[in-house]
Amino acid sequence: MSERFFLDQPPVAGEVTFDEAESQHLAKVMRANVGDMVVGFDGVGIEYQIELISVGKKKVIGTVRQQEEVSREAARQLTLAVALPKGDRQRWLIEKCVELGVARLIPLLTQRGVAQPVEKAIERLRRAVIEASKQCERNVLMEVAEGQTLEQVLASQPEVALMLHPSGDAIQPATIAAAGQVLGIIGPEGGFSEEEVAQAAAAGCQVVSLGPRILRVETAALAMASLVTIPPGP
Repeated sequence: MSERFFLDQPPVAGEVTFDEAESQHLAKVMRANVGDMVVGFDGVGIEYQIELISVGKKKVIGTVRQQEEVSREAARQLTLAVALPKGDRQRWLIEKCVELGVARLIPLLTQRGVAQPVEKAIERLRRAVIEASKQCERNVLMEVAEGQTLEQVLASQPEVALMLHPSGDAIQPATIAAAGQVLGIIGPEGGFSEEEVAQAAAAGCQVVSLGPRILRVETAALAMASLVTIPPGP
């Protein structure tokens, strides 16, 4: 059984109780049986080999046979502050950010934003993080923060802060290579206002471009993630 299962609660005395959704998936979809071995992860870096000892339709229980800390995180920590796109594009954005190793995603509130990060939307994105982590074998959940304004994001003072904008200079690879933490700021479909660009520059943020073409929000986010989290070849 190759699928991975998320543990929303840590093991107690070596025993794991899967939540209702994971239990139903095990029992109804995977047709799990007592004695089967499955892989679980807790979202903070620990991976578990679990033997199932009780399989019910809504409650599956297992015993931890082995556990170890397994890191598949990027060497460089990337936070993306993104003005969310509309609809299903949000889920696609989350899925790919998880796969590429983004550490944190902040829904960005901007003057021209089209999608508001209300509570239900944030919870939906966090569930998407879990599903993507199960698929790509990542053991640490990417954080999805509450919505923040540009002022709040700029106040975080990372080592390197980059705002993507067509008027910016080309990104210098050496700038990223020397940093352990990077903040990437990506605007809405309508772009950042001149006021927002000036605000970022005044706060010490580098205004940079990914080239002459105008990219969609999610394309820009993944391009930034690839530059920061994927190490260059030899």
